[in-house]
This record gives sequence, C-alpha cells and structure tokens, in this order.
Amino acid sequence: MRERELIDIIAAATTGAGKGILQGIGDDCAVIEKGAGRVWLLTMDALVESVHFDPGWHPPELLGRKAVSVNVSDVAAMGGEPGFLLLSLALPPGLDDTWISGFVAGFTSACEEYGCLLVGGDTVASPAGISLSITAVGEAAADRVVYRSGARPGDTVWVSGPLGLAAAGLDLLKAGLGREEASLRPLLDAHLDPRARTGLGRILAQSGLVHAMMDLSDGLATDLAHICRQSGVGARVRADRLPGHPALARAASLLSRDPLRWMIAGGEDFELLFTTAAGDAEALERLAAASGHRVHAVGMIGQEEGVVLEIPGTGGAGGREEDIAFRGYEHL
Repeated sequence: MRERELIDIIAAATTGAGKGILQGIGDDCAVIEKGAGRVWLLTMDALVESVHFDPGWHPPELLGRKAVSVNVSDVAAMGGEPGFLLLSLALPPGLDDTWISGFVAGFTSACEEYGCLLVGGDTVASPAGISLSITAVGEAAADRVVYRSGARPGDTVWVSGPLGLAAAGLDLLKAGLGREEASLRPLLDAHLDPRARTGLGRILAQSGLVHAMMDLSDGLATDLAHICRQSGVGARVRADRLPGHPALARAASLLSRDPLRWMIAGGEDFELLFTTAAGDAEALERLAAASGHRVHAVGMIGQEEGVVLEIPGTGGAGGREEDIAFRGYEHL
C-alpha cells in the first residue's frame, strides 16, 4: 500500500465535519474556527532516525532546528503565523547528555527565529533510535487562508526558490562527500538546516493574488500533483524554467546523477509552491521583490488531469514530455 492510499483510507474513515472544522485531512494544516474572523491552523510532522535523519552526520543542534522548521513550514503554506508547538520525544537508553542539550538548544533557537513557543509534549523511551513528533499550532485571518484546492485552469505555477538542494545534499552525505568543499555547503545546509518561508507565506496570502499553495516537502512532482488532485485540474511544468543552484551541477558530476531528478522529485525543499492568475505575474513579482524575495514561474495549470514535465530539445532536436505526477518521495 502506498502512502497516499493509506491517507485516503484514513480520510474516508473520518467525517472531517464538526463544529468549527473548516478543513480536515487533505491540506497542509487542519483549519478550525477561532472566532472574530480568525482560525487555528494545526499540523503535525514526525522525524525518525534512519528515515528522516542520520545522527552520524546530522548534528543535534541542527536536527532541533529542522524539527521546528518542517512543521512551521506547513503553517506558512496556508498563509498563517506559527504560535505554539508540542513536542513528543522518544530517546534510546544511554543517549549522551550533550546530544540532548544540543537538540534543545537548536529547537529553542528556531522557535525564537519563527516567533513560536514550546508549550508542552511528552518524553518516552525508545527501544531503538531517536524519534520525535511535533504538533504546530498557528493562526490566520479566516478570509486569507490559502488552500491546496483553489488552482484554476490558466493559472501560472510558481515556486519561491531553488529546487533540489536538500536532496542533493542528502545524497552527498550518504556518499561521504561534500564536507570539505565550500561550494557544496548550500546543498548540505538545505538538508541539515532548512528554512521555512513563513514571512513570504503571509505576504502571499494577504495579497489575495494566490489561488492555491502548499510547501514543497515531497518534491515538486508529487506536491504539484496534490494541488491538482485537490483542485480538479492538471499542470504542465517547463524543465528549463525550474530554478536550480550552481552547486547542483558539481554534485551531479561527483555522484553521476541527473540534477533534474533532484529538482522535480527530491523532496525537502520547503519552498512554497503556489498558483496565481496569469495576468497577476507582474504584480506578484513586484510584491515578492519588495519583501526581499524572488519567485519563479515554472508552469501552467490546465484542465487535463496529470502533471507533465516539458523538456525542450537541444541542438535542433525536438523536445519531449514526461508524466511526473506523484514522482517524489513516499514513505510506503
């Protein structure tokens, strides 16, 4: 059973309806009425040793920071502001005290950066490996929450930054490469210490220009397929418009990999993926630039189902198309 099939089974068994529930399973956050035109945004993510991280190369301080970032990224994807966190931490016996101190220091520093507070949780023993789970609570104006389901035919598809860095960084770490080469540091940092786009998420939501949005956690191909599925549309993406980074070519050379695969299916970019009306492109770019960000138009929403990658030809040769829907990371 694939991960999204499991989620479908759980969602089908859950009514998703109840007093104050505006959105249940199926988006980056659940959305619950708070009152006075405000809503709560609730999300939860887990990080498991040997699945999400390897303590052999992931310092505890940076793991603590990453644990916060990946959760508040979901709040950012709906245009909200993170407020509170709950932490469940399962630790194996005999774990060094310095690891725990480092993790807590990184966790609290990220909370300060994003303006949120740790308010509770649980600590338990783990028979093998480190496991942690975080519940994040944010809030937003009810009429400014951006869902995955609002994409419309004719919309432009945007991303908020370069793609594939974290996936390339992870592959370098697995191969024992990159630590001594300064040019590759942005790739390692993208995996070890990602940044959530909380400020940009709020700006985009408050602008009223964005129709659909989510964060890029499982890769462009899979996450854009989620938006298309929730919106009842399809999408076409241009390979030559995907924003990368100079270090990707170097990493691809070292590992004999195609950087395009990292960019479309690597996962853990934690950039924002969103759509706007095609005619709003100039206004959107001005808005992003005014806040110190650069956004990238990478494709278009259409009526035909699926997500298609258009790869232009070279040297006079014709291009080709590739179906990439749900081509990113899945746990099952």
